[in-house]
Amino acid sequence: MSDPSLGDLRMSWGARAGAWGILVHGGAGSVPAEHVQQHVQGCRSAAFVAATILRAGGSALDAVESAVVALEDDPCFNAGTGACLNSEGRIELDAALMEGRDLRAGAVCALPPFLHPIAVARAVLDDGRHVLYAADGAARFAREHGFEPSTSEAMTTVAARARWAAAASEVDRTSELGGTVGAVARDLRGNVAAATSTGGRLGKRPGRVGDSPLLGAGTYADNDAGACSATGLGESIMRICLAKSATDLMRCAVDPEEAARAVIRRLDRRGQGTGGAILVDRDGRFGLARNTPEMTWAAVGAELAEAFGV
Repeated sequence: MSDPSLGDLRMSWGARAGAWGILVHGGAGSVPAEHVQQHVQGCRSAAFVAATILRAGGSALDAVESAVVALEDDPCFNAGTGACLNSEGRIELDAALMEGRDLRAGAVCALPPFLHPIAVARAVLDDGRHVLYAADGAARFAREHGFEPSTSEAMTTVAARARWAAAASEVDRTSELGGTVGAVARDLRGNVAAATSTGGRLGKRPGRVGDSPLLGAGTYADNDAGACSATGLGESIMRICLAKSATDLMRCAVDPEEAARAVIRRLDRRGQGTGGAILVDRDGRFGLARNTPEMTWAAVGAELAEAFGV
């Protein structure tokens, strides 16, 4: 099982009270060698956007939202513009974010094309009446809150259309992973948050929903423990409640990197799936793990200017 590590870098975060930090991922899966640096740069740019907010005393929730918005705008990733297509050649989007102070959350799933599904999810959180809206109901909520709908044609890249055409006749698309985006952060007040956004599985049936918008599966945050954003085969991630499992390990004082490794081992053995996870604990320490060939990531923290990898 392939497994990247923050190594000694993790030891510097959370070493003092009030430490802030942001860690983002660009999806677990297979990234063609010629595109790896684009993916890494996309993650670095998103992390710096969020770091600007955190450094100025902004909230972890604002930071993870801003990081994911930046990644949704980057056509390299399977989120927002550039999202993969379903079996009918159309875009359906899933997104969620959660803050750890009051356990507030907002999510959308099977959302028709909108440029920033994570911003719609944030509006759901701020509205507060419900946590998760689906399909036409999610689109109606978005329009009522001032979001302009887009179209599959406008948000589909040439590369996404080519991947869909190449895979259209295949039955098993489980290898077509990668590109889901996410972020976890801790702010100066000690609050944590997580956000995740995706176009889902290539060639999925219309209406299929993955783990990303489901609290406890692809996204979770609790100030008493930490926060997690997952990426990979959603059906497997849902079966093991990956994000909540990782957060509960940190609740029991397990180091975030070991917690990440533990849930990915369980994803591999019990979920029989592939994927990755990024974590931040209540003290601001980060961890990540994957069992896929790549998972691009980047981090910026109060005590470390920058870190990134694949």
